[in-house]
Amino acid sequence: MRRDVFQAIADPTRRAIIALIAIEALTPNAIADNFNTTRQAVSKHLKILTECELVKQEHQGREIYYSLQIDKMKEIDNWLEQYRKIWETSFNQLDKILSTIKKSKNGK
Repeated sequence: MRRDVFQAIADPTRRAIIALIAIEALTPNAIADNFNTTRQAVSKHLKILTECELVKQEHQGREIYYSLQIDKMKEIDNWLEQYRKIWETSFNQLDKILSTIKKSKNGK
């Protein structure tokens, strides 16, 4: 099944996994140690993240390490950028209104 990055980040556990492996590559057992769930459940989350190309696997001996694919995160950032401009414009307008109110209360 082909999934997209937004399906992957919709789940809070997967977002937490992304945060963990953004710092350093980890094995599934090391990742599972950070959650109150089974290693199998973590493996299912890792499978989805891998299918979405948000994480990559690297074999080192008998261990598999998972690390973040930073380039794929740009897809999320690009999507958010359009909304970031909207809310930043709204906050700037709010700042101007609050500044005007403050000046009028101070008699300036």
